[in-house]
Amino acid sequence: MDLGNFSVSLAVADISVSRAFYEKLGFEIFGGDASQGWLIMKCPNCVIGLFQGMFEKNTLTFNPGWGAAGQTLDTFTDIREIQKMLKADGVTFASEADETTSGPASCMVIDPDGNPILIDQHV
Repeated sequence: MDLGNFSVSLAVADISVSRAFYEKLGFEIFGGDASQGWLIMKCPNCVIGLFQGMFEKNTLTFNPGWGAAGQTLDTFTDIREIQKMLKADGVTFASEADETTSGPASCMVIDPDGNPILIDQHV
C-alpha cells in the first residue's frame, strides 16, 4: 500500500517560536501561512508541518498523490481506496473520507499507542 509522502505534523504552542527553532536546524518554509496557523517546512530529507491550534497531538501524516518535493504525482492510490483496504483489514477510523466523492479528502486512524495518523489527500 502506498500512502504517499510522509511528514510529521507538530502541534505547536507558538508558530513563530517553532519556526525560528526549526530554521536553526536547517529547515526552510516550503508552504503554508503562519497567519492562518500553519507552515510546512523542509530540509533536504525531511518535511514537517507546524500547526498552531489545529491538532491536539503531534500527528504522523501521509499525503497520497504527493511526491517528496510536494509535486502532484501522475499515478497514486486514491485515499478512498486506501480507506477501503484498511477497513477490510479491520482498522478502525477516528474520521473517514466520504467514499462517494473524489478529489481532496482525509481520514484518520489512531495507532495502538494513541498516536494519530492522518491520511490527507490534496489532489
